[in-house]
Amino acid sequence: MIELQPAANSKMCGLMNTQQSEFTSSLREWRRYRKMSQLDLAVAADVSQRHVSWLETGRSQPSRDMVLRLADAMEVPLRDRNQILNAAGFAAIYTESGLDEPSMESVRQVLNDILSHHNPYPAFVLDRYWNIQMLNVSAERLFAIAGDPQALWDAVGDTGERNIALLTVHPNGLRQFISNWDSIIGQFMRRLKNEATDSGDAKVVQRYKQLESMVDIPNTQPTVELLPMMPLKFVLGEVSLSLCSVISSFGTTQDITANELRIETFYPTDEITRAVLTNSLDSVSGQGLGG
Repeated sequence: MIELQPAANSKMCGLMNTQQSEFTSSLREWRRYRKMSQLDLAVAADVSQRHVSWLETGRSQPSRDMVLRLADAMEVPLRDRNQILNAAGFAAIYTESGLDEPSMESVRQVLNDILSHHNPYPAFVLDRYWNIQMLNVSAERLFAIAGDPQALWDAVGDTGERNIALLTVHPNGLRQFISNWDSIIGQFMRRLKNEATDSGDAKVVQRYKQLESMVDIPNTQPTVELLPMMPLKFVLGEVSLSLCSVISSFGTTQDITANELRIETFYPTDEITRAVLTNSLDSVSGQGLGG
């Protein structure tokens, strides 16, 4: 008669229980983070509320498809979906490639096309921390109008990351050139906060708190003319510019890096700015903000 090995069996049960506990904790934490009830999640994922409850208590074991369905319903970022899959005992399915790796050539080509086609207006490619990964010639030359771009980075404490959010809010950065700072800072910081919250990433939230500590948002916003969008107004020497931005991202991605990239493109809101940006493409040169 073959006897079971208690030690091995106990070890296996312990591993399963640990994985089950990790998954149930992850599921519950993400649901609460998204401020969803079990019923909300059940409706969004098209499953029964009882099934969600059983999954959270460990009474039921999820399939890989169920893990992905729940993660999709809670809009969990790809990198965290990998962690939830691992917690449920499944292999991660989303890759995380460096932007300079051969597998990302098609992504780089798309980004290069967008940046190039957006000239003579500035455009940036940012990662989830708001670090500049790519920028076009017009973005480099725009900031050269203000003087030495490297001097700006040095003034905010250059760490090599080239963080556009830090450069914007730091007292020694772009903030000193923004003439309508009191009008736009509340909206700008709200946008950063929403992005940090949506990410569910503690490091992104920590970066936001660092930026938040540098600004004082007025209790009452100045009375301004109501416009479809709030322009960002720069005074750079004798040049005045009025810009608005549009943020876009890849629609369908299977790679974490590509999924987290954001493309911020700037557009002139008046004819003077349009003329300055068009002329600066030919008349202004320099190392640029990207270094």
